[in-house]
Amino acid sequence: MIEDMRERVVAACDGASKGNPGPAGWAWVVSDGDEPVPARWAAGPLGRATNNVAELTALEQLLAAVEPDVPLEIRMDSQYAMKAVTTWLPGWKRNGWKTAAGKPVANQDLVVRIDELLGGRSVEFRYVPAHQVDGDPLNDFADRAASQAASVQEPAGSALGSPEPPPSPDTPKASGAPRGKAPRRTGGTASARSGGGASARTIKAKFPGRCQCGRPYAAGEKIAKNAQGWGHPECRTAEV
Repeated sequence: MIEDMRERVVAACDGASKGNPGPAGWAWVVSDGDEPVPARWAAGPLGRATNNVAELTALEQLLAAVEPDVPLEIRMDSQYAMKAVTTWLPGWKRNGWKTAAGKPVANQDLVVRIDELLGGRSVEFRYVPAHQVDGDPLNDFADRAASQAASVQEPAGSALGSPEPPPSPDTPKASGAPRGKAPRRTGGTASARSGGGASARTIKAKFPGRCQCGRPYAAGEKIAKNAQGWGHPECRTAEV
């Protein structure tokens, strides 16, 4: 447990799944004072799991590792995990842990546990983009640690004397293409549909619909394919 720290602490957490679902892992990191320098961290394997399970587990593990009277700023690159425990959670509880569409809430056990750990404590969530050349250093560290845990399926961390996790292959190198000149894309929406990465497969909805999270989406809004159909890109639960 992290003790004797009553000033606001900046931390980050992340999850990874190699295949989604596939070999998965989680990680969290706590900064050294006001500087975004990793001071303590931990990572662990999850066996076969989805990316959303890994993201929620990372948040659960971080909250469990920090004393409840320590104010936290948590940096995450998962909008699903953040919205699940902030925006959507109150409605799910009112509906008896059902979505607006009447379906059981996905990963309910993890969301319930996180809700319990958030009770009575000061936590500020901050979204940070993943895999950026000049991205958030804490989130980058957590991303690398989670990816390594997913790959090797072994625990790691500062308490175990583990070395710093290796660089992520998903983060572009600063010495690559000049900043501001991304590779040229052609084909518009069709290119997005056929792109190799899951995050690129988004299209504009031709008709209004409802996502698996229970919230509707409007015609013209960006949507992505998930295991149950089409919905918000951040609600994607499986590689399709």
